[in-house]
Amino acid sequence: MTISFDWSLFEALPVIGILRGYGSREVENIVLHSARGGLRNIEITMNSDNAAALIRLAKERAEGKMNVGAGTVCSLDDLDAALSAGASFIVTPIVNSEVIRVCKKENVPVIPGGFTPTEIYQAWQFGADMVKLFPANRFGPDYLKDIRGPLDHIKLIPTGGVDLKNMPAYLENGAYAFGVGGPLFDKRRVEAGEWDWVEEQARRFAAVYQDCAPRARGGMPE
Repeated sequence: MTISFDWSLFEALPVIGILRGYGSREVENIVLHSARGGLRNIEITMNSDNAAALIRLAKERAEGKMNVGAGTVCSLDDLDAALSAGASFIVTPIVNSEVIRVCKKENVPVIPGGFTPTEIYQAWQFGADMVKLFPANRFGPDYLKDIRGPLDHIKLIPTGGVDLKNMPAYLENGAYAFGVGGPLFDKRRVEAGEWDWVEEQARRFAAVYQDCAPRARGGMPE
């Protein structure tokens, strides 16, 4: 088992592309083409069929140009399968203290999901490297701003409903990174094999981030 997370890759474009429910052909092409577009982080959800095999495939095709992690890790069994497949970071939709503890022991970055101030703070106290604000689309960028008022030391990753239009507002309100699914990997276009679109969409996200991040980074936690 080889696990290595490259923080410099992550921070070059802190957008995690979320892959859920795709097969090997789709994953292989998404990795190849989104990497060409500048995407640097991919998450394979553990509730996808053959998730462990897809993580291995994604790591092979990424050739060190991407961090490949596992998402929807809800239990220690999920975590064991993800780490055995070589996932270099772990994302959860919930706060599971045991999952966080094992990740810290294994020196694997862990990004638990929380929504309320209490959940977010607990995840951070347990040792989260970042906390996924999920589902972010329930209240949008203003909710992120409200959370960061008292919890400005916590690195928050809005996930759910993040797209090219609202990404600048999330950055301005303190987003540290992003989790993005459908807006990066539109299911209809992926199923049609429109890989040039996938590559260009990754490029668009990179362009928006690079345009907006320098103005927004002043108040971000280090």
